[in-house]
Amino acid sequence: MFLSVFDIFKIGIGPSSSHTVGPMVAADRFLARAAAASLPRTGRLTVTLHGSLAFTGKGHGTDRAVILGLAGEKPQTMDPDRVEDVLRQMAERGSVTISGDHAVAFNPVRDVIFDFGPALKGHANGMVFRILDDDSNTLLQETYFSIGGGFVQTEEERAASLAAARTEKPALDVPYPFGNAAEMLEMGRRSGLSIAEMKRANERVGQGEEDLDANLDRIWAAMRDCMNRGLVLTGTLPGGLKVKRRAAEIHRKLKEEQGNNAIQPHRLMDWLSVYAMAVNEENAAGGRVVTAPTNGAAGVIPATIRYYLDHCLGADEKGIRTFLLAAAAIGGLIKHNASISGAEVGCQGEVGSASAMAAAGLCAALGGTNEQVENAAEIALEHHLGMTCDPVGGLVQVPCIERNAFGAVKAVTAASLALRGDGTHFVPLDTCVETMRQTGLDMSERYKETSTGGLAVNVVEC
Repeated sequence: MFLSVFDIFKIGIGPSSSHTVGPMVAADRFLARAAAASLPRTGRLTVTLHGSLAFTGKGHGTDRAVILGLAGEKPQTMDPDRVEDVLRQMAERGSVTISGDHAVAFNPVRDVIFDFGPALKGHANGMVFRILDDDSNTLLQETYFSIGGGFVQTEEERAASLAAARTEKPALDVPYPFGNAAEMLEMGRRSGLSIAEMKRANERVGQGEEDLDANLDRIWAAMRDCMNRGLVLTGTLPGGLKVKRRAAEIHRKLKEEQGNNAIQPHRLMDWLSVYAMAVNEENAAGGRVVTAPTNGAAGVIPATIRYYLDHCLGADEKGIRTFLLAAAAIGGLIKHNASISGAEVGCQGEVGSASAMAAAGLCAALGGTNEQVENAAEIALEHHLGMTCDPVGGLVQVPCIERNAFGAVKAVTAASLALRGDGTHFVPLDTCVETMRQTGLDMSERYKETSTGGLAVNVVEC
């Protein structure tokens, strides 16, 4: 399946693409299916959350996301400032509108159910929507999987995608249908085009040049706006851990130090880190972010782009577009051949993937060859292998916020190392991606977004 740059980068609300954006999309899809079905005008609607959606659903706001989706809200247009009002209205209304004047009963407290039993077969993030009659018989049922990055599949779609992955893949209806990094490099050699140029040509199949650039600029603007909010807002993040926002204070101190000759050289990494932390503090607060490729890893790419703009020679808007296109090409390969879901492969699939994408994007924007870009992505991903997803309290705060800062630092280091070489390296990116997939399969479920192992159980919540 061809993954557009706008499949990889989606605008939505925090704190999690799997737990917030995906469930909102699933709710919208279920309402559309219910509206097309011939249902009696009675009964009630329930949603049962399974796997990590149950175990960390409260901390990630999954129940709230489901309610927002059933209220007709869309993740890309939802105003974070309206969330509480919409939730209150849904609680007071006690029903969900299927279509027109057709509504069914829905009590958010009773009808969003957390099932802490075994996860559903197919994916660790599962949810079952049902419409029941007055005798609790099922009139309509659909299972959805939130597979990372805001992507949602039904049971049938999930089975079909897994089956397709095991068979020979048909040629995609784009000029450069690379399905792995080796094909990408070979197509680049034959065509004489860069990775970003091939990705641009693929995107042009569905939109014109001006529209593509405008949409890329829109994605960066959303990232930039999110970062700028995070750099000025203070206070304590919601959720009960009493984690304080730190980005604004660090940013203030860095600005005060500007012009001072007596500064440490590693101060540049402080700028990079604060950019990433600002985004993920906004994400933790439920603000508007861009999945890059997930919400939990949303700070890595914006921080690296900001680093490019503010600290790299020759940086410009064209370079940002090159960055996003190259990053999306790498993100699509990782998602297609492994996973970007923390519930499926741990945080190596989230921050690890984001760091690989950011490294590739920065290398491309700085004029790296295709081989250097692929090398940069491999270096960054390799040094995230085995990273667990064990959020304290089920919240996307500890260790997630700081982890984005380190992902950005690794991305810059990986790009710099790759640019110092000629692209020749020992471990191919495809091998690294496959290793991540296998590592995720071997990883205990306790370390895959369930908050039942690691830091999540060893840190005392205060």
